[in-house]
Order: sequence, then C-alpha cells, then structure tokens
Amino acid sequence: MTHGTERPARTALITGITGQDGSYLAELLLEKGYTVHGLIRRSSTFNTARIDHLYQDPHDPAARLFLHHGDLTDGSRLVTLIERIQPTEVYNLAAQSHVRVSFDEPEFTGMTTGLGTTRLLEAIRASGVPARFYQASSSEMFGATPPPQNEDTPFWPRSPYGAAKVYSYWITRNYREAYDLFAVNGILFNHESPRRGETFVTRKIAMAAAAIAAGKQETLFMGNLDAVRDWGYAKEYVEGMWRMLQADTPRDYVLATGTSYTVRDFLEFCFSAVDLEWQNHVSFDPRYLRPSEVDSLVGDASRAHADLGWKAEVLPPQLARIMTQAEVQAQI
Repeated sequence: MTHGTERPARTALITGITGQDGSYLAELLLEKGYTVHGLIRRSSTFNTARIDHLYQDPHDPAARLFLHHGDLTDGSRLVTLIERIQPTEVYNLAAQSHVRVSFDEPEFTGMTTGLGTTRLLEAIRASGVPARFYQASSSEMFGATPPPQNEDTPFWPRSPYGAAKVYSYWITRNYREAYDLFAVNGILFNHESPRRGETFVTRKIAMAAAAIAAGKQETLFMGNLDAVRDWGYAKEYVEGMWRMLQADTPRDYVLATGTSYTVRDFLEFCFSAVDLEWQNHVSFDPRYLRPSEVDSLVGDASRAHADLGWKAEVLPPQLARIMTQAEVQAQI
C-alpha cells in the first residue's frame, strides 16, 4: 500500500487548466484547501469558460486561484513561473490532445505534447523546486496492442499523438530515475464529461442527440462505429491523479473502468436517453476516419485500486446519460 497521508498546505500548478480535466482538477484541489495556479496561453479571446465559476479577483486576500500566461513551447517562462510560484505539485495536462488532428499537425503535436513535457520537467529540475510531478499519459500509447492493457503492456502507438505521449511517458520516467524527481505517469483511458471538447466523439454524439431531439439538427455524421473504448467519467479520474501524488513512492498507474463498448453502443446510449433511434439520424462520413485506427482500448486499473484505493464508479451507459442530459438542459 503506497497511499500516504495528506501533507501540509500545498500549492499546485496545472498546465491545461482550461481543459476538461484541468477544470475538474482545479475544483478538487480548491476543495482540498490548495492554492491553485493555472497556465493559460495568451490569446485575443478568453478561453476560460470551464473555470469561470472558480474565478476569484486576484486582489481579494482570500483568492486561491491564479492564472498565468505561458506556454509549453517556452522553457524559460516555465522556469520563471516555477521559481515564483514554488509549487508543491505540478500537473501537466496541457497538450494538443485530439488524436485525429494530430495526423494533420504532427509537428505541432510533437512540440507541445512531447517536448512540452521535457521543458516542464527541466524547469522543475533547473529551479530546484521540490515539486511532485504528474504527467498526463494516455491509453493511445498502447494503440494496436491487444486489450486488456495495464502498466506492463508494451506500447504500439498508432498516431502522432500516441507517439508524442510515449515520448513524454519515457522522459518522465527518465527524470524520475536520473534526477530522483517524484514524477509519475497517469495512463488514463478515455474519460469524458459534459465539459469534453465539442469535437471529441462522445460530446459530439451527446450534443447531436439533444439537438436532434429538439428539432435543431437533422443528421449526425460519423466515422468508424466499430472502435472499442473504455470510457470513464473525468470528474472521477482527477481524483486518481491527485492520489498518485499523495503516494509514498512515485509509480505509474492506469486509470480505467475495465469495460468495453463500441462507438455504436455510445450512440445507442445517448439517443435512447432522448427516446430516439440513432440509426434514423446517423450518416457515414469518411473524413472522420483516422489514417491508422486503434481498434480496442480496455484498461486494467487493478494497481490503482490496490495501491491508491481508486476505482471507477460511473460506467459508459450512465456516463452517456449524464452527458446527454446536460446537453438537453443546454438546449432549454
């Protein structure tokens, strides 16, 4: 058992704080009394919708959430921020995280998803700040390796995204072994929520089901319906991330539900939540196919359950209902 006791007052730095996982993690850490710092890219438009409800005026003496402009492509900025913030925990959730897009932008994906991790680890090492480091690794690293997949399963990535995540995984282990950093990989299988990006297949399906039921859309265009995935609830998975950094010893962990459903199944769950037959509303579009497909990802999270006491409770049928009901409410 490696689950340790809670340590005193802590400060966390989250890259990717405006994303699905970053917003849920920020909520969790604020509830636990942390001061939370988030890294956001400078833009002419605001992209903070997922964390707007957490915002506090930084002039407020009680404020515990602070946002900083920065980017994983700028190593010197990362060093400056870590020296200033002095985080006790760093969660690297930032990435170009869309698998299909990684085929269109492989170099950018490598620069951010891959080398960005190196820059952040090197910033921690160079600054000498004794922060515990969490790397958001991905089930896409397993790619074509047959399921079920666990921490000892060989990697066989089938996309530039998966390949970049494999690089990040090994550089994290290298810094742990070479520099004695408390650095862990959380190998998370697909995890979704109403906060998922609108171009990801589960959110796309949930949105379409609600829009079609409301008479605002007629057809949903889809690619491969036979892909098998292990879908969990993102809000539960960030708890697993946090537990990994509370352990006595740094170790890598798979987080997954252990269940397997096809994209076709997810369509069935979402459309049945609004009393529709999905077959009447879905058309095939080859543009949504990947150049190389990952057929089946199903995780074995036994180690996380044994060491950390973490177990997924929300399974895909319930997850699909949660997401579709959220979209129905958004239509009102």
